[in-house]
Amino acid sequence: MDKYKKIFQDSLNISPENFSDNLKYNDIPEWDSIGHMTLMAALEENYKISIDTDDIVDFSSFKKGIAILKKYNVNI
Repeated sequence: MDKYKKIFQDSLNISPENFSDNLKYNDIPEWDSIGHMTLMAALEENYKISIDTDDIVDFSSFKKGIAILKKYNVNI
């Protein structure tokens, strides 16, 4: 879970004290369409996976991301 949180924080430039497990797409200015693609690229690189387009579109929150990554056998 720490690695997953760190990827979010680094990709979206969120300080640990401003991070929340309830974070959703567009909740913060940093998680816009550009931030979303930066986050997806970082997840793919760190977990050595290729995320399908449908899953990229469906990746709408921190918690939803956990469920999506499980489809790729990523243990959070």
